[in-house]
Amino acid sequence: MWMSDQLIALRLFARVAHAGSFSRAAKEMKLSQPTASRLISVLEEQLGATLLVRTTRSVTLTDAGRDYLGSVQTALDTLDQAEHAVRGTGELRGRIRIASSSIFASRVIVPILPEFMALHSSLKVELIIEDQRQDLIAEGVDVAIRFGKLADSASIARSLGRWRLMLAAAPSYLEKHGTPDTPDDVTSHRTILAGPAANSGWTFSRGEEQVTVRPAGDLSISGSEVGINACLAGLGMVVASYSSLRDHLANGELVRLLPEWEMAEIESHALFPSGQAAKPAARAFVDYLHQSLKNF
Repeated sequence: MWMSDQLIALRLFARVAHAGSFSRAAKEMKLSQPTASRLISVLEEQLGATLLVRTTRSVTLTDAGRDYLGSVQTALDTLDQAEHAVRGTGELRGRIRIASSSIFASRVIVPILPEFMALHSSLKVELIIEDQRQDLIAEGVDVAIRFGKLADSASIARSLGRWRLMLAAAPSYLEKHGTPDTPDDVTSHRTILAGPAANSGWTFSRGEEQVTVRPAGDLSISGSEVGINACLAGLGMVVASYSSLRDHLANGELVRLLPEWEMAEIESHALFPSGQAAKPAARAFVDYLHQSLKNF
């Protein structure tokens, strides 16, 4: 395989791995599907290993393919950064893969994307909606937005700030079940456990006084977005960040409860893959996001 073909094969392999599709990756690289299949077959033959398992419905990485992808992606990112530096134009090209929970993506990231993408018109953005934490290298993620305390990791993190949690309910729920006057009253109400506040007690503070309640959780949901939708439907009270509740509180769809009591703040970070330099596009996006969050 000629050097240029090998580089194309490596880029193709990375795209197939991320897209889970030969046809989509081939289309993105303006290759015919037979050519794409041939390039990957030759690459696998040279390596003496099967990288991808192909079925009629999907393409998945083998264990060898997953290990190889980490090294290949690092090399490709380094090459892209070198080309970016040589151009010296400041123009961002290529693709950036951003991972985020559904609620943060819909409430914060999507509203700022039009201006960001207008500033970098040659940059393609892939927004990966995932409420569970990913392996950034295996999934080919350039930057992930994470909430809560970070586990010990070699990944590079940048703080995006802290978000105040608060308790809220829909007017329809309060009309039927009443409004709590104290934190202890919450235990007698229907509650929705969702998102970052799902797996711990709810702690309320007022001056020196602190009260922790452990709601039964009449409804448990893995994602904050659906949890808030359940709250809007009158299924119970929910705890979520102010950024998630802001619009609903402003238009009266939800009511903040126990406003004289404060709840904890939750940390947020932009996380870059470990063992490699962050893409210029990923750093530019995080800079833009950080600036935008000052308005929240």
